[in-house]
Amino acid sequence: MKKGFDNKKYVKVQSQKIRERFKLFDKLYLEIGGKLFDDSHAARVLPGFENDVKIKMFQELKDDLEIIYCINAGDIEKNKTRAEYGITYDTEIIKLINNSRKMGFSVNSVVITLYKNQPSVDKFIKKLNRNGIKTYIHTFTKGYPTDVDTIVSDEGYGANPYIETTKPLILVNAPGPGSGKLATSLSQIYHEHKRGVNAGYAKFETFPVWSLPLKHPVNLAYEAATADLKDVNMIDPFHLEKYGITAVNYNRDIEVFPVLKAILNKVTGKDIYFSPTDMGVNVIGSCIIDDEVVQEAAKKEIVRRYYQATNEYKLGTGDEDAFKRIKLLMNELNIDENYLDVIEPALEKRDKEGVPVISMKVGRKILTGKQTDLLTPAGSLILNAIKELTKIPDKINLLSPNVLDPMLKLKEELHSGNRLTLPEILTALSICSTTNPIIEKALANLKKLNGCEAHATYIVDNGDKKTLKSLKINLSCEPEYMLSDDANLD
Repeated sequence: MKKGFDNKKYVKVQSQKIRERFKLFDKLYLEIGGKLFDDSHAARVLPGFENDVKIKMFQELKDDLEIIYCINAGDIEKNKTRAEYGITYDTEIIKLINNSRKMGFSVNSVVITLYKNQPSVDKFIKKLNRNGIKTYIHTFTKGYPTDVDTIVSDEGYGANPYIETTKPLILVNAPGPGSGKLATSLSQIYHEHKRGVNAGYAKFETFPVWSLPLKHPVNLAYEAATADLKDVNMIDPFHLEKYGITAVNYNRDIEVFPVLKAILNKVTGKDIYFSPTDMGVNVIGSCIIDDEVVQEAAKKEIVRRYYQATNEYKLGTGDEDAFKRIKLLMNELNIDENYLDVIEPALEKRDKEGVPVISMKVGRKILTGKQTDLLTPAGSLILNAIKELTKIPDKINLLSPNVLDPMLKLKEELHSGNRLTLPEILTALSICSTTNPIIEKALANLKKLNGCEAHATYIVDNGDKKTLKSLKINLSCEPEYMLSDDANLD
């Protein structure tokens, strides 16, 4: 894969930029926009960007920082789910805490925002406390957003409990948007200044990239990723007026900036920032080394987001407006639903064979996997792919009957379908590899599928989809149900 992004440079200049910012204050509350761990969106639109580069960068600063996680009480009550992982926000919070601690970071606490005495939220708080995780409750801020005098008072931010922190840099993170990170940061800054601490605020938001053109595919890919939130990229009018420089930001940050600026002025007694772009510390645009490569990657991501939105609409988890918004972005870039070169081969194979199919590009070759009496399309595809990568003739059967027969018998007894799923096939292969070095070599080649493009003629069930994603395969799916006894779309 050709790289369009300099990851090493990014680590160096981004950590330097953050250090420069938090040295301006006794304590800096840095709101983390997007994902701190496993930023797969950035990795897809900026080839060369490593998924976990942000957390690795913060490891260089970990002696100076601690983390506060925020979660909206309403998201807990609604069981809001992270689509890419298939887990709820409350489960994601615990996962984030565990991952942070394993990497040596100090996790301060969890803030439950917009709390309204929901029983499900109380249950979650008990769960956190029983696991030794400190929790704080924030309710709606009185006076927000118009009455700044009330917001910045004991009735507003002062009504929230103060979170004791000891490091000069506090990362404020969350499992998703709307979690109350900004309100938590500002509440803390209010309390810090009452205690005589010169605390400041900044934002680390990867996208949109302020230094790229408004309609650059990378920035449009951000709009596609947030189509359900109706985010729209805009020229930052405050930055243009103050500095005469064109910078890209997005509607929510631009809309809230006058309020934020007034609140910070009320707390600190001076204007710290003059535009939403001023608040940011992101230098990602300066690390793009091949604009053509990233433009192409971003266009592909927009098409994937289109298929994801159509799938969510078909499954009843998304609305029609989201995929229509993405289609408009595709029209702006003059690309269509067939832009990915794996789509047409999958559809042609499906029409010819009359069964569900997944196609995938491995190197310059497009491989397909179809549904058989024994295998799901994903299982067939991965078997074909590792044979191709290992130069194993197609006629050779990698799966031993001694392993398969008991698995199939158990599936029959458990009424769990009559085809082996991809996770089951990989399990069977791992067992076979203990006695067959060729299979061991084939499994080692699975890592070569990282970044491969794949398209399914049906909505892939969760088990196969999670495994394909764990292999870092970029999967898109037609918004069609698999009419099969093995389908599991729950």
